[in-house]
Amino acid sequence: MKRYRPTSATSIVLVMLCVMYFITYLDRVNVSTAAVGFGKEFKLSHTEVGLVFSAFAYPYLVFQIIGGWVSDRFGARRTLLFCGALWGFATLMTGMAGGLASLLVARLLLGFGEGATFPAATSAMARWVAKERRGFAQGITHAASRIGNAIAPAAIILILSHYGWRASFYCCAAISLVWVVVWSLTFTENPKDHPRITAEELAILPPPKERAANVPWGALFRRMLPVTVVYFCYGWTLWLFLSWIPQYFLHSQHVQLQKSAIFSSVVFFSGVIGDTLGGLVTDWLYERTGSLKRARSWMVSICMLCTLAALIPLMFTHDLYISIACLASGFFFAEMTIGPMWAIPMDIAPQYSGTASGMMNTGSALAAIISPVVGGYLIDQSGNWQLPFAGSILLMAVGVVLAFRMQPESRFTHGVESSEVAAPLGAQR
Repeated sequence: MKRYRPTSATSIVLVMLCVMYFITYLDRVNVSTAAVGFGKEFKLSHTEVGLVFSAFAYPYLVFQIIGGWVSDRFGARRTLLFCGALWGFATLMTGMAGGLASLLVARLLLGFGEGATFPAATSAMARWVAKERRGFAQGITHAASRIGNAIAPAAIILILSHYGWRASFYCCAAISLVWVVVWSLTFTENPKDHPRITAEELAILPPPKERAANVPWGALFRRMLPVTVVYFCYGWTLWLFLSWIPQYFLHSQHVQLQKSAIFSSVVFFSGVIGDTLGGLVTDWLYERTGSLKRARSWMVSICMLCTLAALIPLMFTHDLYISIACLASGFFFAEMTIGPMWAIPMDIAPQYSGTASGMMNTGSALAAIISPVVGGYLIDQSGNWQLPFAGSILLMAVGVVLAFRMQPESRFTHGVESSEVAAPLGAQR
């Protein structure tokens, strides 16, 4: 497998995408920790806090497919410049909120700004990442997002304890806007136009793809539907973790605020390892076997089964350290699915990779709407903080079965399926 120099153009682009993923998740989950401050100030119930968590996901859901099509049609550079400026402004507005209504408006605007980010990034990777490195690229960028998850609790509490919860959003907004400026200076739509690109890099990158003008919407949607449903099953667990883990330790385990941040970070750092390892493993499997079905579908199914098994003990114990072990291992295996899952849209429909990944991510976006609110409602009604994780166990079981319906080895081309029986990568060269 070809390695890139750390200072090469392809490496710089990948690093910038990693930073973007880090910032977007920092901006998404800072609210779950800051809720300790604004929830008390505005006297919000757990259900109302859940609404604040999920408000982001409504426009995020809508603009997945729209944003993916826009990035395929007009390019990832302009799409992400606009989105970055918008989500930075929305984060600033969150810090200026005066109550539940203004919090909801700011979170809705954040969802609008971030709706196209991952599909646009996938569209960029389809041009900038070699096929045999797709799993790694998706794994490492999502690992960066989980670093954002892991750092957010401790960083937000540090700022909150010294300057108040509003200051935490102002800091995140500033970081976002700085990234927008740097992105405008370092990314070009086509690799051949980058001033640092080399002939060696261009030789191993995919050939330039035509911009998708006429997307076969119905056929592509039907093709991506099993992938979307599997990603919903994963997304339910993701958004349950991102929304409620900090408060789980604070209220269910009755630990101090600082310790709840540390325990939350432990859980989220396990996701960093899972994302990175998952990307490496799916690429290794593809290189070793030449089978996208084994490298993508089989791997996702096995990892979801391991997630399910890891979470089951959580339903029968209240011991702090067993709970940490269950949550951390469950999140680790769930995140191992990310590399293969996000490589699948590029495998199935490389010409429409932004649109296809947007369709897939609507599954997670829909889960982001439902999961935090259902979790908050169950906690309000039962007082049982373990109960919301029962939904994760059930949906992971569904995902284990449906993962075999994704068929990444079958290429979608203008509504016509073409089976790709790939030889091992070493034999292709």
